[in-house]
Amino acid sequence: MTTPVIEEVVRASRALATAGLSDMVWGHAAIRDPDGRGVWMKAAGWGFEEVEADRVLLVSPDGEVLSGAGRRHIEYPIHTEIMRRRTDVGCTVHTHAPALSAFACLGVPLLPISHDGVLFCDPPVPRFTRTGALIASADLGVALADALGDAPACLMPSHGAVSAGPDAAAAVMYAVLLERACRTQLMAMAAGDPKVWSDPAEAELKREQVWNPGQRQAGWQYLLRTAERTATL
Repeated sequence: MTTPVIEEVVRASRALATAGLSDMVWGHAAIRDPDGRGVWMKAAGWGFEEVEADRVLLVSPDGEVLSGAGRRHIEYPIHTEIMRRRTDVGCTVHTHAPALSAFACLGVPLLPISHDGVLFCDPPVPRFTRTGALIASADLGVALADALGDAPACLMPSHGAVSAGPDAAAAVMYAVLLERACRTQLMAMAAGDPKVWSDPAEAELKREQVWNPGQRQAGWQYLLRTAERTATL
């Protein structure tokens, strides 16, 4: 049975694939269950681009599959514990995208070199350093949620990153923009030490000018349209 929340998981997954954040069958987006039973997320064993309605599960905070067919991801506590801590979050994304994974391990701040970077510089994007292994327990999920705090995203050295937002549009766009910001800085660092980036006042202006909710929504809709065109080829 297809419901709006299941469709949102499908859209979020397809958008992440379109943006190049896939890692074969690993990584996942989750949507808060409207009735408080847990999170809806894709079943294990499927890539973002392969997610369809019958490959979406409802997973309880204790890891029980309450609806849907298939195995749940072992890292479901990423989503359940962040949503337990943050009532403002309706969607979370976990990805192992290459640029953010590489940048996470450098131990240097993410600078507002690009438009994308202004979202993650003030305060600095947090890093979860307790472990680079899988977030396979509630204890680790709580620790990750604490590291994320109220930020839109958190880097996970030796692992990847997580993003969170009020809805799929925000959480997916935060993940996409974090990957782009990390890639841009890696390119600049490869050419030499970066010399120019936005000062705090300009970064604050650009957060509203460039990445207000309407602009994030425009990016989200672009990803959905591109995913739909790709699916029909």
